[in-house]
Amino acid sequence: MLRLNVITCFPVEYRWEFEPIDADVTANLQKELGIHPILCTLLVQRGITSYEQAKQFFRPELEHLHDPLLLKGMRLALDRIDRAISQKETVVIYGDYDVDGTTAVSLVFDFFRPFFDRDPEQLQYYIPDRNKEGYGLSEAGVQFAANQGAQLLITLDCGIKAVDRVEQANSLGIDVIITDHHLPGAELPNALAILNPKQSDCPYPFKDLCGCGIGFKLLQGYVERHSLDKASLYQGLDLVAVSIAADIVPIIGENRVLTYYGLRQLESHPRPGLKALMHQAAIKAPLTIRDLVFGLAPRINAAGRMGHAHDAVRMLLADGEASAKDGAGELHLRNNHRKEEDKGTTREALDMIGQWDDQENRFSTVVYSPGWHKGVIGIVASRLIETYYRPTIVLTESNGMAVGSARSVDGFDVHEAILECRDLLDRFGGHQFAAGLSLPIENLPAFSERFEAAVKARILPEQRIPRLRIDAELALGEVSPSFYKILRQFEPFGPGNPSPVFASLALQTAGSTRVLKDAHLKLQVKPSASQGPGNRSTNSTLDGIAFGQAHALDLCRSGKTLAMAFHVEENHWQGKTTLQLQIKSIKNTLEVEP
Repeated sequence: MLRLNVITCFPVEYRWEFEPIDADVTANLQKELGIHPILCTLLVQRGITSYEQAKQFFRPELEHLHDPLLLKGMRLALDRIDRAISQKETVVIYGDYDVDGTTAVSLVFDFFRPFFDRDPEQLQYYIPDRNKEGYGLSEAGVQFAANQGAQLLITLDCGIKAVDRVEQANSLGIDVIITDHHLPGAELPNALAILNPKQSDCPYPFKDLCGCGIGFKLLQGYVERHSLDKASLYQGLDLVAVSIAADIVPIIGENRVLTYYGLRQLESHPRPGLKALMHQAAIKAPLTIRDLVFGLAPRINAAGRMGHAHDAVRMLLADGEASAKDGAGELHLRNNHRKEEDKGTTREALDMIGQWDDQENRFSTVVYSPGWHKGVIGIVASRLIETYYRPTIVLTESNGMAVGSARSVDGFDVHEAILECRDLLDRFGGHQFAAGLSLPIENLPAFSERFEAAVKARILPEQRIPRLRIDAELALGEVSPSFYKILRQFEPFGPGNPSPVFASLALQTAGSTRVLKDAHLKLQVKPSASQGPGNRSTNSTLDGIAFGQAHALDLCRSGKTLAMAFHVEENHWQGKTTLQLQIKSIKNTLEVEP
């Protein structure tokens, strides 16, 4: 049986792909900036070719945010909110059950609370039950708003495809403002206003906001219309940063500005709920996107996965430290429960796949078990891709239907492949890299066969091997504190601005190489003697850690000249801070073509 560490499992083999380098543009930028040429290479690869662009990249300013009125529907939305407040109408804030949705609801609800302080019952929020209602604007959610006597319903991170539900709300005398960032369908809901930059006729210049980010733009529009103190707006950036990180949207342009200042807010003045959650996750300043993705986001998500997501909103809205601590502690426990479900389900799925006769020849994975917990199937799909690198769908049973989550591999549009099977589905939605779907259980065999055929027809040979993008070659002697100081200013890292991966193509190990926890390699590396005495970095030696690469132990001890791809990072140990390599891939140099 395949042995798997579900936390640290990585693909064994990568297809190295070196990013193109424009030598002339890089040289011109290096003259303007006067920093290391490789750092200039990184900037050019990110579309930064001038001093002014570099200044804006390294020094993001809140003034760089776009005018919220550029969002189609913004004026209509603000007019309607003004009327609701002035006429003391009941308003319901509705959001999805994931991190993006719960942070968005917390952001917008918290901002508008002071405007309803005379009658707090006039402002309420609603999060759908993940298992009973599923994703998006639900029939039960609209009925809740009607039962509260609401005249206005504002959706966050959902609603763009809720044609029937908006009609339901309209029939009940409820106006709907939709704020969403998902791709619109062929028919738009008949809402009073729709805020979504992905609408074909929306002139907003930045299309990659998350749901919480669009909620922030709504608040920005309100603050600017009424000339309010922007401090009341910016104190919500801690939530926006968590949402951007968790929703895996590109951290470029406006998202980079929001995340940069959101991280500072988290470090200096986080709201009580996030402060308590950071304590549970043992996260300390300086914070990175990784801290949010792997520390905060899973705990917030655990509320909806293993219970009800309104507990996450309650924790995020907590005013006092005691209630915030209690709420964060409960989410921490749920996340531990989620981890156990995750591990068990992953093992079962791997055993199931291992019994397929044609497993090695398949282009996709579709697995189903009625007993799997609905809250972890998306995570399990990602885990399976770490072992079997191909588009994957994991399904379980809910309310008599097979419901599932799809995850894709780099460059392949899984949403388009599912679209080929739409006649077999009850409902589906999502984007290129991830999707959700439900279908009658009896359709599963036909769906699995059709999805396999759709993937086989569309996927390219290179998309079947995990790709590792190499930004630039870097000699060990170039890895210095001054180099790393500027490299840190490239943060926050994330999609669109990934942590740079460097490669050195002529290395050898120095000292002992040992295996940690049966999975990782701890080693020292130095330039290979084959580089000759003229290489000024020959005497450079750096520590390295290679997570999940115990399989490379024999290669590292073979004496062969090695090529290594790595991040540069700080290692904090026993009060000392040193630079080390976080090694992503190790190969025989003869196997690498730069």
